Amino acid sequence: MSKQDYTTTFQVDQSPEQVFEAINNVRGWWSEQIEGPTDKLNAEFNYHYKDVHRCKLKIIEFIPGKKVVWLVLENKFDFTKDKAEWTGTKISFDISQKDGRTQLVFTHIGLVPAYECYQICSDAWGNYITGSLKSLIETGKGQPNPYIPAINSAEALKGGQHE
Repeated sequence: MSKQDYTTTFQVDQSPEQVFEAINNVRGWWSEQIEGPTDKLNAEFNYHYKDVHRCKLKIIEFIPGKKVVWLVLENKFDFTKDKAEWTGTKISFDISQKDGRTQLVFTHIGLVPAYECYQICSDAWGNYITGSLKSLIETGKGQPNPYIPAINSAEALKGGQHE
């Protein structure tokens, strides 16, 4: 891990097990639009936010109460020249005890300032991690992206709706 990788840290009073459980409740803090299992080793899941960002992730490390790492298998941005910019990067959650509290160190390994999406992505991660995930851990309620059903003309016609 280089010092340029995006990282952020926070501490909470909850146990490492509670922090671990919240991290794996990805729909509770990142997006309700997650498809697939997010709570076991080698599981693969998909994230998408409107037509702006889609990615496929695989859980490659899963150590209860200690660590979770996701590998970005596929990525597609609609706002960068290199649409696959995150592909091959790793998203790491390291949990430890520090000063009687539980510390979470989040690092997106490979998300570096040279990336076109760095500013937007690091701002977004900051909101999701130190905002939504921390809130989920402390209060039981995060602020994930809401579920948005896919609407297209074929679905509208099937449902008998005409515009």
